[in-house]
Amino acid sequence: MALEWQHSADGVDWEELSALYRAAPLGDKKAAHLQKVFSNSMFKCFVYENAHLVAAGRALADGGDCSYICDIAVLPSHQGTGLGKQIVGHLVEKSRGHKKIILYAVPGKEPFYKKFGFLHMKTAMAIFENQQQQLERGYLSEA
Repeated sequence: MALEWQHSADGVDWEELSALYRAAPLGDKKAAHLQKVFSNSMFKCFVYENAHLVAAGRALADGGDCSYICDIAVLPSHQGTGLGKQIVGHLVEKSRGHKKIILYAVPGKEPFYKKFGFLHMKTAMAIFENQQQQLERGYLSEA
C-alpha cells in the first residue's frame, strides 16, 4: 500500500474527513467542526492512498506545556495494518518537548496506547457536552 502523508490542512476535503470518522466508526463529526479543530491543532496528519483519505489524527498543543493527542481515525479497510500505530507514533514524536502528552482512549483500547508509554492518570476529570451519554459509553465514572 503506497501511502502519502500530509502534515498540513491545505487542500483537505473536510466532507471526506467527516465520512472517515463515520466509517472508522468514531461518530458523526461535521465537516465545519473538523475544519475548525484540525486548523487549531499544532500537529496533524492526513494519510492518503491513491488520493483517497484513509486515516487522520491530530494533537492540540501549546508548544511547551501540554499536547493532547486526539481524533485518530483509520478506515476499517486499513485498520490492523499498523497505520494507526504510525499516526500515534508520529504525533507522540512531534509532541516531544512538551511537559505532558495526554490522550483519552475509547474504553478497551488502553492497552494499545500503553505501548507508547501512556499510563492511567489518577486525577483526570472531564466535563462533556453530554455527560450521561459518556457515562453510558464508559468514558466517565462517578467514582
